[in-house]
Amino acid sequence: MPASGAVTRNTLRQQIADALRDEVLAGRLQPGQEFTVKQIAEQYGVSATPVREALVDLSAQGLLDSDQHRGFRVHEFSVDDYRGMVEARMLVVDGIFRRHAPAPAPLAAAVPDVGLGVALVSVRRRGEAAARAARAGDLDILIGYDIRYWRELGRLVSANDYIADFLHRLRIQAWVFSVPYLRSDPDLRGWLWSGHVDLVDAITLGDPEAAVAVVRAYNTQSLEWADRLERPGGGRAARV
Repeated sequence: MPASGAVTRNTLRQQIADALRDEVLAGRLQPGQEFTVKQIAEQYGVSATPVREALVDLSAQGLLDSDQHRGFRVHEFSVDDYRGMVEARMLVVDGIFRRHAPAPAPLAAAVPDVGLGVALVSVRRRGEAAARAARAGDLDILIGYDIRYWRELGRLVSANDYIADFLHRLRIQAWVFSVPYLRSDPDLRGWLWSGHVDLVDAITLGDPEAAVAVVRAYNTQSLEWADRLERPGGGRAARV
C-alpha cells in the first residue's frame, strides 16, 4: 500500500506540473503572475503536497520563481534570456549534426537499430502536423506538436538523454517567453517556423550539412527577431 500511494502521488504531481506548464504555454498564466500552493490545490481539488512538489519541479525547470513568503510566480524571461537560449541550442544542435558528418550513408542506415527508421517516420508525422499548424497560424496546435517533435528528435539524434533533456528545457522556455508576443501579433503566421519536415528529411538522408543549414537558418532568424523585439514598437511578434 505505501508503494501504491507513492506512485499515485508522483503521478498526480506530474499531472499537476504538466497542467500548470500548459497554462503558462497557453498564456492563461502570465509572466510575473503570482499564486500560492493553497490556490492551486483548491483549483485542482487536491491536497497541498503534490501541488507543492509540482511547483518545485517547475521552479527547477526555470518556469517559476519561488518566494518563501509570497508563494510562486511565473518567471519573466528577458530578450537576453531568449537570445541565450537560441545561442545555446545552436551550439549543441550544430555539434550533434557535425558528429555525423563523416557518415556516407543515410543516418537511419548507419545506425544498427532497425527501429530508428520507424522512429524517424513518427517524428516526421509530428513535424508535418507542426508545419501545418504553423502555416495556418494555429498556435495552440503548433506548440504541442513542436514540443513533442523536438523532444523525440533530440533523443534520436543525440543518443544522450542529458543533451535531449537540456534541449527540451530550452524549447519549453523559449515558448514560454514567446507566447505572449505571438498571441498579440496580427501577422502570426509570418513568424512561425515551419521547417520541421525539411530537417527530418536531411537527417533521414544522412546529410548533416543540410541539417545544419536548416537549423542555422532557423536560429539566425530567431536572433534577428530578438534584435527586432528590442527596437521601439517591435515587441509584437516572436519566432520560437
